[in-house]
Amino acid sequence: MRARNQGITATDVAKLATPKSVQNAAFDKMNRSNFGGNTFTDHGRAREPVIADWVLQNYGIEPSTNLFHAADAPRHLATPDGVGPGTAGTLELCEIKTTSKAWRSIPRNYLRQVWWQQYVLGADRTLLVWEQHENFVPVNDVPEFRWIERDEDQIAILVGFANDLIEILNRQATERAARLAAPHRAPEGDRHGGPDDPYHDR
Repeated sequence: MRARNQGITATDVAKLATPKSVQNAAFDKMNRSNFGGNTFTDHGRAREPVIADWVLQNYGIEPSTNLFHAADAPRHLATPDGVGPGTAGTLELCEIKTTSKAWRSIPRNYLRQVWWQQYVLGADRTLLVWEQHENFVPVNDVPEFRWIERDEDQIAILVGFANDLIEILNRQATERAARLAAPHRAPEGDRHGGPDDPYHDR
């Protein structure tokens, strides 16, 4: 948990699309959200092992809950839902989603999440698997899926945003530490022995 709080995860990066979104993400990380989930996230957690088993049986990608960091950037973090060897010695990942709506295309925030994971682990492609449900009952017998190829241009953009976010977090942490370390100074009129003190010698 400490590593996640200090680092930039794929969940963080999924929100980074503009400089303004970087500022918003910094605020969220400095003022940690107390969101503990809801019925939709509970459903996703319950279905993930089932979908992960389908992925393993059909594509040989092992389920994973491990936290990884980029080789040259220990604060760049990712936890893909699956990791496995691809063809010709390449690395393949899996990311699992559940949704109550049909997708016409892959949501952009999920693409950012996938590209970030590929960057952190050095993977060439990701099997993005999603299962649609209606009132928390799966609509289809098998989930839908699509291979997402590595995109160096998008990865470069995300790395830039992530580094901007780290810079803001470092600056805010330094400023907060300085405020906490500064000696407390009472307002002028509240200081003992001041002109408003009835025991002050006149």
